[in-house]
Amino acid sequence: MRGTRPNARPNRQRTRAVLEAAGLRLQRGRTLILRDISWRVSPGEHWVILGANGSGKTSLLGALTGYVTPTAGSIALLGQHYGRSDWRELRKQIGIVSSSVRQMMANDEPAIETVISGKYAMIDFWGRPSRGDRLRARRILRQIECSHLADRPWLVLSQGERQRVLIGRALMASPRLLILDEPCAGLDPAAREHFLNFLQRLGSRRNSPTLVLVTHHVEEIMPVFSHVLVLKEGAVLASGPRQSILRTSVLARAFNTRLSLKRARNRYSLSVRRKTGALM
Repeated sequence: MRGTRPNARPNRQRTRAVLEAAGLRLQRGRTLILRDISWRVSPGEHWVILGANGSGKTSLLGALTGYVTPTAGSIALLGQHYGRSDWRELRKQIGIVSSSVRQMMANDEPAIETVISGKYAMIDFWGRPSRGDRLRARRILRQIECSHLADRPWLVLSQGERQRVLIGRALMASPRLLILDEPCAGLDPAAREHFLNFLQRLGSRRNSPTLVLVTHHVEEIMPVFSHVLVLKEGAVLASGPRQSILRTSVLARAFNTRLSLKRARNRYSLSVRRKTGALM
């Protein structure tokens, strides 16, 4: 093992990956959806999965969380391997924030109960929360900067507030990994910036869960994200530290167009280059 002295016993606690996929392949009929994807997320890293629509981002998430069965390859979460461990139990250590979850919330459910429901993997919480659950939920609401929303029903929360509450819901189960599947979809520009700055603070905290942000917008990549996985047509186009992966040449291939990547104050933006002779 690199960095280990000969005959030394490796420190498994330090070297064990949070998430690891090797040779992951997904085929349905004659359609090859994922093509031999290998990817490793180590402790202390926060990742972005970047790619155009149809690049395989959603299928990869489905395979990693055990909702889609891959055709070939291996997946390990926190040292436990898919097919050898109870993935239903392992899945409890993964928090997921996505538009599909957001659309299932009950309109009259107060934010504190939405957060509590995450402990029980329940939609539309029923029953009487324990005092311990309420205390923990209030601590989480403070952590996600939403204490003032505790008693407000889902119906009156803004889109940005809903996303934060869903993160609180995911944190209620004390996940080791938090997957954010296009969390800025539907947010206006101001709400998006508030939410992204919140993510920056969340990921910078000590003992933060490992963050994985799925997006096709480089503008959403905050400095806290240390690594980037770029997908194209179901395969890994590039993977590694953010500074070495976010380059014009890589993203031009990923989105199959001429573009220019700019970086200012540790934030990124893309502009598409107009083809010669094209109409304005």
